[in-house]
Amino acid sequence: MACCSGPRGESLQHGQSGTLPHFLEEPVDAYIVKSNPIKLRCQARPALQIFFKCNGEWVHQSQHMSQEHTDLGTGLKIREVMINVSRQQVEDFHGPEDYWCLCVAWSHLGTSKSRKATVRIAYLRKNFEQDPQGTEVPLNGMIVLHCRPPEGVPVAEVEWLKNDEVISSEGVVDTRGDHNLIIPEARLSDSGNYTCVASNIVAKRRSATATVVVYVDGSWGEWSEWTVCSADCERQRTRECTAPEPKHGGRLCDGVAVAADNCTGGLCTQSVENSSDVALYSGLAAGVVTVVLLIIAVTLYRRSQSEYGVDVIDSSALTGGFQSFSFKTSRQANPLLINSSMQPDLTVSRTYTSPMCFQDSIDKELMAERSLLDPLPDLQVKGQRNHNISFTVSPGVAERAEYHVMSHPQTFPRGLAPDYRGVAVGTTLGRRGKNLFTPQVSLTLNRPLHKATAVFGHAGGKLVVPNTGISLLVPHGGIAEDTTWEMYMIINQEDSSTLSDDGSEIFLSPAVTYGPPGLDLSCPIAMTIAHCAEVSADNWTIRLKRHMQDNKWEEVMSVDEESTSCYCLLAAQRCHVLLEQPGRYALVGELLNQEAAKRLRLAVFGSPDPSNALGFTLRVYCVDDTPHAFQEVAVTERSRGGRLLEEPKMMLFRGNTFSLQVSIQDVPQLLWSIKPFTTCQEFSFTQVWASNQHPLQCAFSLERYSHSSSQLSCKISVRQVKGEEQILQIYTSVVENEKGVVPFFTQSDCTITSQTGSRAFKIPLSIRQRISATFDTTNAKGKDWQLLAQKLHIDRNLCYFACQESPSSVILSLWEAQHQDSGDLDSLASALEEIGKVQKKLINEEQMERDFSFLLQHTNKPF
Repeated sequence: MACCSGPRGESLQHGQSGTLPHFLEEPVDAYIVKSNPIKLRCQARPALQIFFKCNGEWVHQSQHMSQEHTDLGTGLKIREVMINVSRQQVEDFHGPEDYWCLCVAWSHLGTSKSRKATVRIAYLRKNFEQDPQGTEVPLNGMIVLHCRPPEGVPVAEVEWLKNDEVISSEGVVDTRGDHNLIIPEARLSDSGNYTCVASNIVAKRRSATATVVVYVDGSWGEWSEWTVCSADCERQRTRECTAPEPKHGGRLCDGVAVAADNCTGGLCTQSVENSSDVALYSGLAAGVVTVVLLIIAVTLYRRSQSEYGVDVIDSSALTGGFQSFSFKTSRQANPLLINSSMQPDLTVSRTYTSPMCFQDSIDKELMAERSLLDPLPDLQVKGQRNHNISFTVSPGVAERAEYHVMSHPQTFPRGLAPDYRGVAVGTTLGRRGKNLFTPQVSLTLNRPLHKATAVFGHAGGKLVVPNTGISLLVPHGGIAEDTTWEMYMIINQEDSSTLSDDGSEIFLSPAVTYGPPGLDLSCPIAMTIAHCAEVSADNWTIRLKRHMQDNKWEEVMSVDEESTSCYCLLAAQRCHVLLEQPGRYALVGELLNQEAAKRLRLAVFGSPDPSNALGFTLRVYCVDDTPHAFQEVAVTERSRGGRLLEEPKMMLFRGNTFSLQVSIQDVPQLLWSIKPFTTCQEFSFTQVWASNQHPLQCAFSLERYSHSSSQLSCKISVRQVKGEEQILQIYTSVVENEKGVVPFFTQSDCTITSQTGSRAFKIPLSIRQRISATFDTTNAKGKDWQLLAQKLHIDRNLCYFACQESPSSVILSLWEAQHQDSGDLDSLASALEEIGKVQKKLINEEQMERDFSFLLQHTNKPF
């Protein structure tokens, strides 16, 4: 057969044979992943031209990429066309349906349309709509774990893991019904940690881990035969709880294991002759034996006391509270722990620092003369003191059932009432006869008050909630002259469920309220809040939030962003915030990846079991590493007579969704027994990650075999699965009369909640005023407050300071908040010294510029 040639052959090749275009390839639905554009493709035969049409609009010809070739079988032209669709195009489309495109192909006979292809942006939310929940089921019971994956496009596929291994859906596992996991008949081997995994083309997400325990309730076996009748005319028989025995926390058998019965029917024959004489001699013999046993018991007790009593400190040594201390050699040198004679030689130095507390008042103006005045020799200090009216009410913790309120000699109230706010000091206040300061206050409280109140005036001052890491600094001049405000700080007990709807954020600090609401200040106050985040910009998004009237939290600012309404300076364990509006504030965090971590403080307490003379209970706490969180634990343990058995330790808990396991190890088996199935206990990831409200606690119940076993040594292991581990080493005496009282982490002067005037500030007022006057003047060469901020390492978010009336004064307030614990002015003096050198260098540079300009002017003149 000859090939077509001439004009007619060409027309047939281009589709004039009476054939409409036929699509060999049509565009298919596609998803844009992240920011990568996708390609849509069309191929038709015969086709003179092909164009795309998206959302009813023709795509410009320049955006088409086309090519053509000849079908070797038919000799007809095949045309192929492609276009790119970007994420921006899809996001900019706001039609009633998804973004769509189709192809239109032409031949000499007419046109053909392809199918519509939709283009959608693929995503997968972070949080599951429903996480599986741990459960306990009996043997042969049904296990049902619910899982609703996060919202996503395309819809996520779900698979289940058991102990991080993929579960086969064959046999006993049934995943029907909305991604639920169903095991109709539970076996003991079905106990484990189950995780729901959702994935699509964008990402893979893991749910919270659900722990499933399959338990076996105990059941009695056969009764034994009756024993031979005893001399008391009684017989017994026993049974064991072994048919089956309880497993994995199953219920013990109800009833008694030993049954007793009186012998009847001639089974018991006793001689009753001379019964009165027998009773008499029996009584005498019993009395002699009792006296001998009593003498032996007293002798053994005194020996045991002389053997062990040397190493046990008096419990009165604990009532002074915790100080800053260093553990260096052995525990015998540590007055805070109840020690035993079995003690290791600890040669590694470990330091535990107490929370923020007021230090002894000193004359800072004299101390500052050399360190601060040398860099700027033109500064002069005039000795002065500003004793503003203020007072201190009840301390922030209820240390004892009855205690004395301590106050600085300069802060006693003088007839001031707490309901006066913003009132000029004068005769009106003086007429109030009611004195709010009670020298001795009797309180019976189960929790700390977590509140501090004081009256501040023009001289400003500092307010502290003791032992919580929370404080407030009111700058000098922040309150108008002849005006006083009663200010307060309260730590609120927040419900973390109200923080965010999707649960992606957690509290990293206590929620703190300061007021009163109508407080009128001319400059921002500095608030310090302790937090538990392991700070890393790559792992966390940390925000300051404020509580609103609708029980919601609104964002004030992100700590790593710029803002003119607020300033956040995030340190390793505290955040210093400059605020101008009273209210309730808290630091919250959202993890960016699974390397994000929060700090946990681990502690173990012990106390005898009141229901068992040989019993002793160890309670392990895992709480956020903030002073406030641990104080909650201390109060609880004080009420139950617990003892701190090991210095608290810090542990990083990462946001990798793995649980926390607490286990007891190395218990002396010949001396102690432990309640079965309790040697290893576990907290789910969610329990630990959002545990700011309820301190996590687990208990180990031990029983000694003999009263002579008065010493306990063991280890407590706290570890995150696929994470860090900490060991708490226990060496203690468990003798009842040696128990002590849990000390607070306080210093002796921590009941002082406020300081006013010059005593509250590290920088003397005259020095502060001179520095502000020097650096508030703007200078193009940088000799202004910006240079001061740079040298004090407070050079982020400078736009905030630029909006203040005195930027230097606000910078110094922030420096005061940073260094309230150190008590020295070395860093400020060093910064001023460096600034002095920079200023000197700038002066020399200006002189050089003037000389160089003069030289140019004269050398460029024409001869």
